[in-house]
Amino acid sequence: MSAFNSLAEMKPLPIWGGILARVCQGREMTFAVAELDAGAVAARHQHVNEQVGLVLQGTCDFEVGGERRQLKVGDTYLIPANTPHEAIAGPQGCVLIDVFAPIRDDWARHEPQEKRAPKWPAP
Repeated sequence: MSAFNSLAEMKPLPIWGGILARVCQGREMTFAVAELDAGAVAARHQHVNEQVGLVLQGTCDFEVGGERRQLKVGDTYLIPANTPHEAIAGPQGCVLIDVFAPIRDDWARHEPQEKRAPKWPAP
């Protein structure tokens, strides 16, 4: 197995309705580029993983531990472990980088979809 890959070669995982993630996972962290369709909702949830992220494209309304913000390109977020949070993609959708520690081993239940061109970076 190579240490290198391309987003275009990764099969996206359907994480939530309207939300796909291309995942690069190590032994102790998960790195994902998530694509959210317009208005897609990651309903309020929490997990044992600490999560940090960056908006690459579009906008997203985030709520983390009761604090709500509309994030745009270049904005970051930090979600401590076991903190309730939700996200709703803006009208054009969005693309996010998400990093989790420890790994998102629960994502193994998702069946990868066929390869398709990623929304980011733009062709």
